[in-house]
Amino acid sequence: MKIKRAIISVSDKTGLIPLAKELRRFKVEIFSTGGTLALLKRNQIAAHSISELTGFPEVLDGRLKTLHPKVHGGLLFLRSDKKQVREAKQHRIIPIDLLVVNLYPFRETIQKPKVTLKEAVEQIDIGGPTMLRSAAKNFESVAAISDPNDYAAVIEELRENKGSLSHELRKRLAVKVFRHTSTYDREITRYLSKQSPLSSPPPIRQPSARFVRTDSAAFWRTGGGGQRWGGGELPEVFDEVFQRSENLRYGENPHQRAALYKQVGAPSQFQFKQYQGKELSYNNILDFESAVDVLREFREPAACVVKHNNPSGIAADSKLSVALVYAVESDPLSAFGGIVGVNRICDGEIAKVAFEKLSFFEVILAPQYTKVALEILKSRKNLRVIEVNGLSAIEPYNFKFIKSGLLVQDRDRPVCEYERKLRRSLKWVTKERLKPRETADLLFAWKCAKVVRSNAIVLAQRRRTVGIGCGQMSRVDSVKLACMKAGDRTKGAILASDGFFPMPDNIEVAYEYGIRAIIQPGGSIRDQDVIDACNNVGIAMVFTAERHFRH
Repeated sequence: MKIKRAIISVSDKTGLIPLAKELRRFKVEIFSTGGTLALLKRNQIAAHSISELTGFPEVLDGRLKTLHPKVHGGLLFLRSDKKQVREAKQHRIIPIDLLVVNLYPFRETIQKPKVTLKEAVEQIDIGGPTMLRSAAKNFESVAAISDPNDYAAVIEELRENKGSLSHELRKRLAVKVFRHTSTYDREITRYLSKQSPLSSPPPIRQPSARFVRTDSAAFWRTGGGGQRWGGGELPEVFDEVFQRSENLRYGENPHQRAALYKQVGAPSQFQFKQYQGKELSYNNILDFESAVDVLREFREPAACVVKHNNPSGIAADSKLSVALVYAVESDPLSAFGGIVGVNRICDGEIAKVAFEKLSFFEVILAPQYTKVALEILKSRKNLRVIEVNGLSAIEPYNFKFIKSGLLVQDRDRPVCEYERKLRRSLKWVTKERLKPRETADLLFAWKCAKVVRSNAIVLAQRRRTVGIGCGQMSRVDSVKLACMKAGDRTKGAILASDGFFPMPDNIEVAYEYGIRAIIQPGGSIRDQDVIDACNNVGIAMVFTAERHFRH
């Protein structure tokens, strides 16, 4: 298809001049608007005002300039339809073969600090998307370019085909147009919805902690915990686009393909950067995201080792290198080949400790690295060194794609965000109690249980895990597994359970291994049996009035 006539109207003028010069080399007649026309003329490129095509001036401060039958007729009429060709001639509509348009910078505008609603609205492009859709619909006869990155391919084809563009290129450009305009509309919808929601349902009333009886159990609901912390309803529609960011080495297994896709138009506050090491695999990303979830639970310096989506060790200490030592020593055997994470700057001391304590680990992640640390870590060329930005930025929802659709829930926010309130609402249910100064150890164990896969049992001593039982179908099996991992460190340990104990057999095992205190949600119909079992053996137990299943 020979290109004889073009409309060029762009916001982003990157790379435009070489394309326009190439079009003029093939004697293409160019029509343009506003700033684009001025740029072409400054570069001695012959071009006409769009008003010469339409016979109508640009009005309303530029809001109306291309919405005209002679523009859209020239883009839309079917060259192969004799009736439409006659009709176009009758109304003096001339064919337009090429459209070069990119849209007002709406995304860039709304990302500016303190941008007003008025400023954002003025960057909603109307004529641009309309022209692009008209041209792309008629890709059989018209080429529509919406991305400056495609100029080079168009120039190459013009040269190869002596001023013509292939059907395949026109179709490919059309697909890109519809993807682009769709994403653009989503960004506008997302922004305006946040500014003025269509409906504002009343906030969920937060009752004080109480039992709510059901047919099978008594569940705690509390205004102090993590179960209900969002107001209103979940969004009625999730309309998002994800674009492939990078191909991964492989999926869960080497025979499975995998790629990382990132949300288009609404970049997450959480980003990561890889300094060195092999390409990331699907499992690597899952594991280091789990490590991020662990680290988000702590405001104080903390370290963790993650293996197969579960922490093998977690520790907190005023000195980060000490915390890392304890995290590894929680379960040194499981730590082999795991992921190391810290929530403070990784300096030379941290890097040395990681090397001394772990003969092999896949990934280390931190919010920042010193030059000394990077130099030390460089000695293991295959080690993936990941810097995470936005470690404390919490996404509002959890998503899981399932066979029947999409599961969405509020994200279970970090305990540290409401720790003071939780501390005040703890309910001692046994005769034996810990001293107030020991509450920090209880809450440390509770935070750790929250980030372990259910059924989760965590044993902790002095703000470090000593045994973790996870992923068991029976809670008592998780208790046994955690105690087995801890060995003689169970004596005097605190036990945290992510869900209630359904039977007193868990207490029997805990007593056998020397557990001195338990923190758990409560809410079982057999709570009193469990409380009596603790009183009989002298174990202290506190209810949190919230649970933290992690499936």
